[in-house]
Amino acid sequence: MRVDDIEILKLIGNTPLYKLKTETGGAEVWIKLEGSNPGGSIKDRAVWGMLKNAELKGLLKSDTVLVEPTSGNTGIGLALLGRAMGLRVVLTMPESMSVERRTILSSFGAELILTPASKGMQGAVDAASEFLSGDQNALMLDQFSNEGNPWAHEITTGPEILSQIPEGRSIGAFVAGFGTGGTITGVGKVLKGKFPDVRVIAVEPLSSPLLTEGRAGSHRIQGIGANFVPKNLDRSVVTAYERASDEDALRTAKWLASEEGLFSGISTGANVWAALQEAKKLPKESIVVTVQPDRGDKYLSIFSA
Repeated sequence: MRVDDIEILKLIGNTPLYKLKTETGGAEVWIKLEGSNPGGSIKDRAVWGMLKNAELKGLLKSDTVLVEPTSGNTGIGLALLGRAMGLRVVLTMPESMSVERRTILSSFGAELILTPASKGMQGAVDAASEFLSGDQNALMLDQFSNEGNPWAHEITTGPEILSQIPEGRSIGAFVAGFGTGGTITGVGKVLKGKFPDVRVIAVEPLSSPLLTEGRAGSHRIQGIGANFVPKNLDRSVVTAYERASDEDALRTAKWLASEEGLFSGISTGANVWAALQEAKKLPKESIVVTVQPDRGDKYLSIFSA
């Protein structure tokens, strides 16, 4: 089966761009609702791009085993699309990831290998590499360096945002957390092509300021803040950095649900918190765009803790 023959692909993308009703005193904040993708996150796009890239290179065969280190959402996208192609999917992830994520991954038919929480995402990467060396049919797409990841956002997410902004309006800033670097790199390039003065703000955890201070630490914002700088993060696209605390992210995620009706994940909370800070710096006629990477369903145990 060819990648583009996967029927579920028709449901990926063309997600809503929603204007928050909250007044910032400055620019409006609009949020791209990626939780409406069939796998529940923005990673469905990246997985499509990476599988397409592998197919074009002749790397996908009927006995291919897809193996990937993931904090959850990429794994869900891989399980969704990989299993639809009849491929075996093996995922490595830190044991600190939510129980809900693990259950969803297993439900889609993925096999899980859990790694020590203390080793962060690097531990999951190492485990995937070990599996890769022991299975000649294994293929690691490597979301952190696979050019199909940001490419997917360059040809889908970015253009969609431009088409959804009201005619005559301009985007003053784009705010997104960095995990693999795919979203902020791909979308950032597209928006800068249309609006050269747009500010592209990368969000990282306050307790793991790798990009701003060169040090990694533990944090609770699942999906961003890997303890290494991914190859897919093009720092030349980034204008500035914002650091969100665990408390900022969790509090804002809960606020989005109660005040805006948007049940969202923790990284969405970090993105929106940072977007609200940025909006205060810009004029009212400007627009700040951010992203809801996923919904809140995967984090119920964390929200209730």
